Amino acid sequence: MQKYIALLILVIPGIIAGLGIKWMRDAVFGELVPQLQFIWLQFFLGFIFFVFGVIFIGGYILHREKKNKRAQEHFMKKNNTKKTDKS
Repeated sequence: MQKYIALLILVIPGIIAGLGIKWMRDAVFGELVPQLQFIWLQFFLGFIFFVFGVIFIGGYILHREKKNKRAQEHFMKKNNTKKTDKS
């Protein structure tokens, strides 16, 4: 059941990102979505949807890789180190 929920969590942002790509493409070619009134608004919302979907999926994958200790060392560093001033 957990795998189905995880798949659903990834599919929904993927669909949103795909919708964003479609809206941006339609705006470039001048086809307006009936719910929106301006082409520039359609392109802007498409861009926002696309960026949201990609960031969400990328963050989810990075979180899983860090949890399984398969991410690069750059992403595995802890921010708990304190710098001491030696002056």
